[in-house]
Amino acid sequence: MSTIARSLAAAAAASTLLLAGCSASAAEEAPLGSEGNPVRIGTTDPADYWDTFADLAAEEGISVEIELLAEYTEPNPALSEGDLDINQFQHIQYLADYNVASGDDLQPIGSTAIYPLGLYSQQYDSVEDIPDGETIVIPNDVVNQARALLVLQSVGLVELEDGGSTASSIEDIVEDESRVEVTAVDASITAGSLPDVAGAVINNNFLGSAGISSQDAIAADDPSDPSALPYVNVFVTRAEDADDEVLNRLVDLYQGNQELLDEVQEFAGGTAVFTVIPKDELQASLADVQEQIESQQ
Repeated sequence: MSTIARSLAAAAAASTLLLAGCSASAAEEAPLGSEGNPVRIGTTDPADYWDTFADLAAEEGISVEIELLAEYTEPNPALSEGDLDINQFQHIQYLADYNVASGDDLQPIGSTAIYPLGLYSQQYDSVEDIPDGETIVIPNDVVNQARALLVLQSVGLVELEDGGSTASSIEDIVEDESRVEVTAVDASITAGSLPDVAGAVINNNFLGSAGISSQDAIAADDPSDPSALPYVNVFVTRAEDADDEVLNRLVDLYQGNQELLDEVQEFAGGTAVFTVIPKDELQASLADVQEQIESQQ
């Protein structure tokens, strides 16, 4: 290549880099929610209601992009690293566990719904019918194990040390004061365990594939109980964006549109109990749960 050709190529490359830099700079300067800088929302729900949400946001002049992620472990790191602006897939307890484990400070800015966690049985029609000494299966992951134990305690099947907490495990069961034995297994096999045990606490997302209706539960936690607040699902942002006007407008839009909520309820199989809880209460609950988790370490 001649000297002139090399010079021309270098100039063209420099021009391309300059244009790319200007384009990136312009995107960074575009207001959040504009077409040049849409709000990136992360979720794990492959649901049509997100299309409805995007359309409703567009009517309000807010451009959004829905990022569907395959695993629960993905949306929080993506938010922390700046690949998302907000996510909606988790409850406060899950967020607290993530923040403590990662040293992060993601914050809830709005509530969506709570999905009661139920106890199911193929052999017994009520909790009172379950004989002493029988076995109940619960999920073994940290978050759902504690919640399942609180469900069992609320109906008198077990007694937990110091009344239990969102950090309780099966080691906290007071055996002499409990009616049943409890076994923790992977959440995906709780439903399949039903023929062999007196009952199982089953996550809502495993009910449909097992042919179980949420209406079949013989016990469940009470969404109106203050102790259920850590299990309210929330919109989450980085701490520095918690007061962002556009992100908070999106929360209001989600909470206030009945057409959207009807679609969410349909996707949830009728299990959603919608909530509108002030942001400061959500953040206070997060701080309390994080403190509980840290005290157990």
